[in-house]
Amino acid sequence: MNKLGYLLLTAAVCMSGTALAGEPTYMQGKNIFIETGVDAVDRSPAWYAPMLSKPYAPVFEVLATKGTEGRYYDYTYAVTLREMIKFHGHDCEGTIHAANNAKVAFKILFPDGIIDRSVLWGISGPSPCWSDAVAFLTGARVQYGNLGVFKSKDYGHAILLYRQDTDVAVLATWKKGINNIPGEPVVLPEAITWKTAMSMDEITKLKLAVKMKGNATPYEVDLMRYQQFRHVNDVLERPLEESYQAQVIPNFKWEDWIDPKKVMVSPHRRVDIDYKNWPYRGKPIEGPNP
Repeated sequence: MNKLGYLLLTAAVCMSGTALAGEPTYMQGKNIFIETGVDAVDRSPAWYAPMLSKPYAPVFEVLATKGTEGRYYDYTYAVTLREMIKFHGHDCEGTIHAANNAKVAFKILFPDGIIDRSVLWGISGPSPCWSDAVAFLTGARVQYGNLGVFKSKDYGHAILLYRQDTDVAVLATWKKGINNIPGEPVVLPEAITWKTAMSMDEITKLKLAVKMKGNATPYEVDLMRYQQFRHVNDVLERPLEESYQAQVIPNFKWEDWIDPKKVMVSPHRRVDIDYKNWPYRGKPIEGPNP
């Protein structure tokens, strides 16, 4: 296929939302060689991210494309809760839970541990804590039509990540026992088998007072933050699979899961991935090849 044909096909795929599904875009160690673990991971706690030193605070090896219309990088870069919190604007329980869910989902989507942002779509609840985490880790954006909000309110604290090249979608959420959102069910069946340091009933009750009433006392505001962060630090003391669960969604269709009232009517075509698999020049030092 020549360059024009490739670009026209890419444009059609992006604008129609149709996936070129089945085979992975690349096979690590076979037709591409991406070096991982070469970006230093800073696990030292910060005042805005005190949980970084916990043994199971997630680290992501992310693969991106060079510049606005370049090929794949030859290396991954590391992403931790430090970068995610700065992007979101503050440290909060939601960002940590969303990151942990994503880590569990990515283990299914990317068995080689390399998270390819160029093939990912994502869905979250309306909370910016969760949508920011999904957008930051996947590169999905509302203007591209590949970042959505769940149709059902039951999924407010879950995420769905879709890998377009392999046509695999994974739903991830917490297990029953660490959930603490008033009136919201856990949408997958598993429950934790360990005992939390904080009572989820107490946290849920306090959230009702602080978030729902809107007239909490100063003590209640401070207490809620203390409870939430003691809880997430507790969760990060053990493997994430003990607290979170993920499931592949068979016969996944994007439109079945997203709220149609919260989409961009005419999404823009994403162009930064146009040349990610483009061949190199035969003689890169000399002029352009014919």
